[in-house]
Amino acid sequence: MGKSVTVIPSIAEQEMAQYLKVAAYCRVSTDYEEQTSSLKAQVAHFTGIINGNPNWQFAGVYAERESGTQVENRNELNRMLADCEAGSIDLILTKSMSRFGRNTLDTFLLLDRLLKLDVEVRFELEGICTKDKRVLEAIAGAAAFAQDESRAKSENIKWGIRRSVERGHIALNHSQFLGYTKGKDGQLVIVEDEAKIVRLIFDLYLQGHGCRRIKKHLERNGIKTVTGKAQWSTSTIDRILSNEKYMGSVITQKTYVKDYLSHKQVRNQGELTQYLIENNHESIIDPEMFERVQERKGLSL
Repeated sequence: MGKSVTVIPSIAEQEMAQYLKVAAYCRVSTDYEEQTSSLKAQVAHFTGIINGNPNWQFAGVYAERESGTQVENRNELNRMLADCEAGSIDLILTKSMSRFGRNTLDTFLLLDRLLKLDVEVRFELEGICTKDKRVLEAIAGAAAFAQDESRAKSENIKWGIRRSVERGHIALNHSQFLGYTKGKDGQLVIVEDEAKIVRLIFDLYLQGHGCRRIKKHLERNGIKTVTGKAQWSTSTIDRILSNEKYMGSVITQKTYVKDYLSHKQVRNQGELTQYLIENNHESIIDPEMFERVQERKGLSL
């Protein structure tokens, strides 16, 4: 007769097993009375299941009556996802896969996100969970498909922007842009009261004032920022002094999105072609003055 080995879990392991944090997600698609009753029934059903398991800790029920056409508008789902990211949930119970996403792809992407957080989801109607091999394969396939679509879409958008820039067409951000606003034709238009502040900053710099002295001068004279703040930052002043748009020109692609998944902007240090568009709009600072400032800053356009 061979040896027999019995695993005796430690107290810590037993405690961990005892406190699996379990939540439920319930949703109905309309506000009809019968659907409202259905939602209440789902909540009561899953609350009873969770509380009836001695190895589970009740982590809440997330219930909503929204249409579900867009995940971003489903407040309870987003609240649940935030709690998962905070480590407050280990397992989610739900009625069926159709309760999660607006379509199959959307559902699998949500499940992929939860898997990365080490959160399991169990679907009562289908009798499956995200630990099921078939479900895992479907999730992996959907995630790969979505990434490929995202990459293709990103490349198409970039291509369109670059072709437009090559023809001299560019959309500029005019909000909170000291000295300018947006005209009827979409072009930048000078706001004279603000333009006076821009000219003052350039004048003071060429008189030998550094950014800190300019900051003190502006604050001492009650001159406010474009957002109405009494306090100026030296970095804001430095950016104003380096912004070629004040001489009516635009340099495109100063930054770019390196990773289509994270959408993180990085500074373009020669990786992509840049375009200098001159006389794009009315200037506040003449080019000669702008160049003198850049020379003093030790920069080149």
